Amino acid sequence: MPDIDADFLALPMRRLADAALQRARDLGAEHADFRLERIRGRYLALTDAALDSESDSDTLGFAVRVVHDGVWGFAAATELSPDTAAAVAERAVQVAAVSAAAATDRIELAAEPAHPDATWVSSYEIDPFEVAPREQTSMLAGWSRRLLDDSRVDHVDASMLAVKEQKFYADTAGTTTTQQRVRIAPGAEVFAARDGVLDSMRTIAPPAGRGWEYLARVEPEIDSLPELLAEKLAAPSVEPGTYDLVLHPSNLWLTIHESVGHATELDRALGYEAAYAGTSFATPDRLGGLQYGSPIMNVTGDRTVEHGLATVGYDDEGVATSSFDLVRDGVLTGYQRDRRISHVQGYASSNGCAHADSPATMPIQRMANVSLAADPDGPSTDGLIAGVEDGVYVVGDKSWSIDMQRYNFQFTGQRFYRIAGGRITGMLRDAAYQATTTDFWGAMRALGGPQTYELGGSFMCGKGQPGQVAAVSHGCPSAAFSGIRILNTVQEAGK
Repeated sequence: MPDIDADFLALPMRRLADAALQRARDLGAEHADFRLERIRGRYLALTDAALDSESDSDTLGFAVRVVHDGVWGFAAATELSPDTAAAVAERAVQVAAVSAAAATDRIELAAEPAHPDATWVSSYEIDPFEVAPREQTSMLAGWSRRLLDDSRVDHVDASMLAVKEQKFYADTAGTTTTQQRVRIAPGAEVFAARDGVLDSMRTIAPPAGRGWEYLARVEPEIDSLPELLAEKLAAPSVEPGTYDLVLHPSNLWLTIHESVGHATELDRALGYEAAYAGTSFATPDRLGGLQYGSPIMNVTGDRTVEHGLATVGYDDEGVATSSFDLVRDGVLTGYQRDRRISHVQGYASSNGCAHADSPATMPIQRMANVSLAADPDGPSTDGLIAGVEDGVYVVGDKSWSIDMQRYNFQFTGQRFYRIAGGRITGMLRDAAYQATTTDFWGAMRALGGPQTYELGGSFMCGKGQPGQVAAVSHGCPSAAFSGIRILNTVQEAGK
């Protein structure tokens, strides 16, 4: 397990926190928290083995959030001095005083135990920021040249995005946490045009809470891309209709993200979050009664799973993270919550879903790793396919569309395969699957076993106004669904 970097620990975090929190107390704040944060980012993008874009970012600053007379106040700065920290706390209280004129509800936070001097580091082997950019570029260029050497490939894009996030948090209740986590998103995509058809194929290895060693996960996929692209370009266009589906985890994670992950955010279900991607059909009056899916559907929110993109030890309100039920035996049983929204709805505690994407932003409720459980005795993916007489198998994610209630949706994929008589008979093109959330999950009739389970994920999930980004993983097995509508996207476009 890596240690937290010494240069971050050497920052005057405790002196700044003491100055800020004491000033907030002196001004009568009911609650105050201090967050010092450093975020490093590195992005490399190559086109046809030539470096096209390279950027490094390094953000360091701190924020003070208060509840004063029942109203939020927030301010942030970059100058790391105790005097500045006290001044920022004073400004946060002033913001609360000014905002009081527009406040409609008193801010109260669900109670949480204090966690003094807690530390946490994510699980990774090689810090990507200790690998020279030249070495990183060389690896991506090597992938690209191997692909360009294949006559079936016209163009290649390759990229790598890495983030290191370090946070120190302290509040007036006595919690003090210091954390460090690393995440990485490497990938490659090949393009070709044949007989008037232009298409692409990319790696399906998802972004992960791992270090530079994760590129070994992508490596085996590289050499398979030309053959897969050639097969896709030559594939027949799908005949629209109703089919049984088998979805690989590399596709199903995104459907979970959009139709379950966002739909079970309590702020969205209550209507507090509406402008960015809408609210949710899964409203609190339906908790415990909404048949979300088939009885084999069990979904958890989990900020503790190893290598998860949303995995941390403590959230940005000092809450120890955990795993909790969202859907149990097909029924809606829980929500993702932060401290404020938990109190609004009468919960005794938060389940640790507060997150801010920079020292300049206020924490908002964000998604945990939302994952679908495997069947402990379930079959392999081939076993699921063997049970389908007339269907389609989908691998990899591509585009998606879902309405503002998280109910009506449409998803495409990297690869669609025809299943006939329990066997894959070839690739298809131009396909998308469409359903409502409850119909889709209600049609899930079989889950793969633990051997099919994988963590997918998104590096850049957006929410809030001003908008914030967060990274989140979704674990799931392969799964089989009955009677799902398949569209021909070319016909739908009127071509």
